[in-house]
Amino acid sequence: MKILHILNDGPNALADQVIKVQSKEHELKVVDLSKKQMSYEEIVDEIFSSSKVISW
Repeated sequence: MKILHILNDGPNALADQVIKVQSKEHELKVVDLSKKQMSYEEIVDEIFSSSKVISW
């Protein structure tokens, strides 16, 4: 399963723990919106190409 984690305010302890556990069994991508590393269009593409999206 491809899971996308969107960090709205940067990383936090709970998100880090969940990402670590899920990364053992799933393909993960993490987007940190506080760093503005991707364009809006790239983020939308990632959302639609993922099986599950989790926003923190």
